[in-house]
Amino acid sequence: MGYRVAVVGATGNVGREMLNILDERKFPASEVIALASSRSTGLELSFGDRRLKARNLADFDFSGVDFALMSAGSAVAKEYGEAIGRTGCIVVDNSSFWRYHSDVPLVVPEVNAHVLDAYMAQAGRKNIIANPNCSTAQLVVALKPLHDFATIKRVVVATYQSVSGAGKEGVDELWTQTKGIFVNDSATPKKFSKQIAFNVIPHIDVFMEDGSTKEEWKMVAETKKILDPRIKLNATCVRVPVFVGHSEAVNIEFDKPITADEARDILREAPGISVIDKREPGGYATPVECVGEYDTYVSRIREDPTVENGLAMWVVSDNLRKGAALNTVQILETLVERRLVGQKAA
Repeated sequence: MGYRVAVVGATGNVGREMLNILDERKFPASEVIALASSRSTGLELSFGDRRLKARNLADFDFSGVDFALMSAGSAVAKEYGEAIGRTGCIVVDNSSFWRYHSDVPLVVPEVNAHVLDAYMAQAGRKNIIANPNCSTAQLVVALKPLHDFATIKRVVVATYQSVSGAGKEGVDELWTQTKGIFVNDSATPKKFSKQIAFNVIPHIDVFMEDGSTKEEWKMVAETKKILDPRIKLNATCVRVPVFVGHSEAVNIEFDKPITADEARDILREAPGISVIDKREPGGYATPVECVGEYDTYVSRIREDPTVENGLAMWVVSDNLRKGAALNTVQILETLVERRLVGQKAA
């Protein structure tokens, strides 16, 4: 027996990664269906040692499908999400559209899997579960065990986000500009507001009235929803010329005392975290080592003497995995492990 799983947006970076992770983690699927827009219909995709042909989302019938993993953007999530949910199919959406709806859970399994129990017991639920922003996912995985121990009051985070967070166009632009600079071509920005090759851009998503960007606002709103609404958070989100892997410099102020050694021990025992923290050259994680890995890596754990009960640390993760595709599959695994869903197909 197994579950029928549809991947919506299967031809994109995250959609392809969803297929990879479903195969790697041996999710009990009787059938995996790749769905995309009409222009990508027929495109062949890898799923383990098999090939899948992308089918047209617009005319696909979700009746009899157990799960729909969506990574096709907010417009598609808005248009199709509720309709898919009404068929009884559980939608796990990777876009930002459903994250802030009060009747849709926003889930990182290592942090707040318990909300799924209450949600799946609700009558009249939408059958939609939201996946958080990539930069938020890795942050809250690292914050959760420390919050449980010493209660976080305030977080200041600066992100160093790879171009794959902006999709294939972002990856292509970094590649094209980098090659072009070596042959004296102009590095004309298209996807990004300024040259991304050999540069950093303190601007992700649109600007808001208070001067923050929407990416920064997302981190605030999502951390409060997932972890604790009392936590104060300030973020500065920066795009850097890295293909895959988001990094974060995190400063945390706690309500109770906590030492760097205590934090290191707590994080070593926490799910989904690897601590790489040797106080020597190279004794820390960088995006290069994190590509293709499941864990969130924490390094440079140290006490902050400028505030009472303060810590600083460095957090790195593969944004296409824990920040998106992996977290989505882990939500499915949690639903199955907790026996919150039945099977429609044998």
